Amino acid sequence: MMELSVFEVVGPIMIGSSSSHTAGAAKLARIAGIIAGEPYDHVSFGLHGSFAKTYRGHGTDRALVFGALGYYEDDERLPNAFEMAKQAGLSYDFYETELEGAHENTAVLSFFQRDRLICRVIGSSIGGAQIIITQIDDFPTYFTAQSPALILSYQDRPGAISRLTGVLAEYGINIAVMKVSRLKKGGTALCTIETDEAIPEQAAEQLRTIPKVFQVRAINLFREEESPCTEPQKSC
Repeated sequence: MMELSVFEVVGPIMIGSSSSHTAGAAKLARIAGIIAGEPYDHVSFGLHGSFAKTYRGHGTDRALVFGALGYYEDDERLPNAFEMAKQAGLSYDFYETELEGAHENTAVLSFFQRDRLICRVIGSSIGGAQIIITQIDDFPTYFTAQSPALILSYQDRPGAISRLTGVLAEYGINIAVMKVSRLKKGGTALCTIETDEAIPEQAAEQLRTIPKVFQVRAINLFREEESPCTEPQKSC
């Protein structure tokens, strides 16, 4: 007998006609904006598969812009995303793309500040307002945004992982899932760590002081703790 949660039967609290094309799209863009880690003034959305075919009819375009502004998928202002982006000074564009082997509801989100590419995130909306982040810049990863997480970039060298996880141990933070990828030995590596506890800012700051750690991004997934990495965009 198949076991289903109430969430899977009833669905998420959301604005829009489809959990995949609206709620999931908004969440994907919101999380990707946090991953970007810097203020941005333009987002380019590459749409694959079903996203590319139906994004206007299902409101995926508005949902992606709304999420990129830092707002949550259940906010009733989602239909006003384009007007809100104009007021916030956030520009955007959409284009169709084909990604081999990707989920049909996949987007490539490229964040810019004054024409400088800050970060590129690839992720999918997989149903029920759930998402998967599969790539950050050139690094493959697997992050579901269902628990607090740290995303770190650093120089690949002996002992690097031990130093990073040692800081988490000092704060009593238990690691649930860890994914590490690198392009070459001794080069830049990306580590995604999902945790059982929220990551305090003190822990993130301590991680930033470790030599050869280039960037630390904490995603706590709680409204009172989480804030978007954009200005002048604001979280609701």
